[in-house]
Amino acid sequence: MDDPLELDRQLCFALAATSREVVRLYRPSLEPLGLTHPQYLVMLALWERSPQRLRDLAERLRLEPATASPLVGRLEAAGLVTRQRSASDPRAVDIALTADGAALRERAVRVPGEVVERLGHPIARLEALRDELTALLEAARTIE
Repeated sequence: MDDPLELDRQLCFALAATSREVVRLYRPSLEPLGLTHPQYLVMLALWERSPQRLRDLAERLRLEPATASPLVGRLEAAGLVTRQRSASDPRAVDIALTADGAALRERAVRVPGEVVERLGHPIARLEALRDELTALLEAARTIE
């Protein structure tokens, strides 16, 4: 008989364990850049659009602003971003790349390919999996 509470049958376990292992595969590529995986995600969002409000950045990363703020603070201490009160709304904080932060993108371009190589799966399979996970994320977000 199938036990509905068997650990290996749980979607949450498969997602959590896979996430930890995949993030671990990023480490060898991110360490030379001086970035942790969460910091890398912040930089990816800023490389897409800079400056942006902390609130918008946190939303894009699916984080609470209180969680994103310390990540941004560490990137600011490393000289990769700046934080500045918005001139139009003093309650808002604008995050922008510094010249060093923008330049780091050139070195980071190799990261996705290195991770794909470590995983050893065809890119089409990984893209399909990413699309499925993104659809699952969106479905979960719509449930209150």
